Amino acid sequence: MKSERHKGSRALRLVPWITLALFLGPVLAGLAATALPAFGYLPALGGDQFNLHSWQRLFEVPGLTRAAGLSLWTGLLATLLTVILVFGFCSAMHDTALFRKSQIILSPLLATPHVALAIGLAFLIAPSGWLVRLVSPWLTGWTRPPDIAMVQDSLGLALVLGLLIKEVPFILLMTLSALNQVPTRETLLTARSLGYSPVAAWLKVVLPRIYPQIRLPIYAVLAFSMSVVDVAVVLAPTTPPPLSVMVFRMFMDRDLTMIFPASAGACLQFLLVAAAIGAWRLGEILVARGARPWMLRGHRKRSGPPLYYAWGGLVISLVALSVVGTLTLGLWSFAHTWFYPLALPSAWTLSHWLRHLPDLAGPALTTLLLGLAAASLALVLALGCLQNERVNGVGPASRMLWLLYLPLLVPQIAFLFGAQMLLVRLDLDGTWPALIWAHLLFVFPYVFLALADPWRAFDPRYRNTALALTGSRLRTFFRVELPMMLKPVLFAFAIGFAVSVGQYLSTIFAGGGRFTTLTVEAVTLATGNDRRVIGIYALTQAVLPLLVYGMAIVLPAFLQRRQERRNR
Repeated sequence: MKSERHKGSRALRLVPWITLALFLGPVLAGLAATALPAFGYLPALGGDQFNLHSWQRLFEVPGLTRAAGLSLWTGLLATLLTVILVFGFCSAMHDTALFRKSQIILSPLLATPHVALAIGLAFLIAPSGWLVRLVSPWLTGWTRPPDIAMVQDSLGLALVLGLLIKEVPFILLMTLSALNQVPTRETLLTARSLGYSPVAAWLKVVLPRIYPQIRLPIYAVLAFSMSVVDVAVVLAPTTPPPLSVMVFRMFMDRDLTMIFPASAGACLQFLLVAAAIGAWRLGEILVARGARPWMLRGHRKRSGPPLYYAWGGLVISLVALSVVGTLTLGLWSFAHTWFYPLALPSAWTLSHWLRHLPDLAGPALTTLLLGLAAASLALVLALGCLQNERVNGVGPASRMLWLLYLPLLVPQIAFLFGAQMLLVRLDLDGTWPALIWAHLLFVFPYVFLALADPWRAFDPRYRNTALALTGSRLRTFFRVELPMMLKPVLFAFAIGFAVSVGQYLSTIFAGGGRFTTLTVEAVTLATGNDRRVIGIYALTQAVLPLLVYGMAIVLPAFLQRRQERRNR
């Protein structure tokens, strides 16, 4: 029995190393393979010596400076507003009914792909969008769509709004998870008893304790906001676009020699993100030092209800925008005629769905299989890493699994091209294993984040009792631990599936043009003019993860009722 346990513990020790090999090595190798053409070395295209010609060609690209500035501006603004909204909401609404229900409300938004939300938002706020139609002409007097750049505006504000809708739920859920790791209630009660307002108490005594735990997710949001491609294609300016879109188009250019300046652009994107994260870290230090006198000062000032309602209203408004935007996708997909300024379609039809259903089936099936495979593998690896923590006594502080978040901190455009070159050399480009691995890179960190805290909070007495009765860790895991933790496990799986559905660049680079997913089709169609077709693909892309998320909620309850009936 002891030998079996020792074998099991030794096998579990290998899981983190296998996971690191699957994630860290390819990312670093992809960065190196992208950097080589940036300095002139790519023998397949005649680059047999190192030089700076790639950078010279990059700097000659029109609008490069503005594109880089746009990426930096929108990324920093979106991240800063996300953090302000989340901290403001938590400090003002803590211990309210809305705060307690926020995880249930926001989880479906986290499961909705970025592109679907972006397209829904574009349909909503465009000059001829639903919001303008609802107030025209009776309130605005507009009998024609106004000549106002509400989408793809020059400042990138529509892109910032689209990023906020997606990133606020993510950072808020990470904050809620961090709050569960500290005695928040007791700490706030102590501060409130000293006369501090709820907002001041939360900011002074809770935020400093939880911020180190959410620093990494904030950095990931910053990196994503600065380098996102699919959302930027829909919402960002086009003349010039953000740097990530400009570099992506150079990679996709028919002229293969454009790979050299594109690689240099990818390196520039990486340097910009690294500089932004460094600047954010410096800002953290400066804010901490500047806020220290305020935190130590005993001045009390109470905040009135309007402040609380304001923060709650802002978050609810973002939720409403995402929900109404998704509803707009459905309206357009079933609309036969919908002329401006009608608030609703004048005629409805199923003909668009029936006509495009055969073309929709292939991408939908590919998306489904990819999501199931990537989420399943990520779940197995996450469970193996977490079990290794428990069985071998490896505490979260001593482990190196934070390195697995590297794909979230490094711009995708900076290493996916290099990873594609490695896949070509291994004759794996455009294969299912390569595509699943490319999705797994980004799925695993989210699965691990969603599962880690609930798994570590599992009462060890159940585990120890079952182990004493069965004498087998494997039987204890499958018969006791996994059934009792089924709800968080399925929730983590649903989050991983949603992340896979939303992957765009990883599908483009690893798929080799042989695979088409709903995300790829939605981004391709988003530049067209037929809102009905765009609505069909974007709505299907949004609904698919929500169905999996719904099953993650319904299935545990169904199994529990079934078990209760058996016990009777």
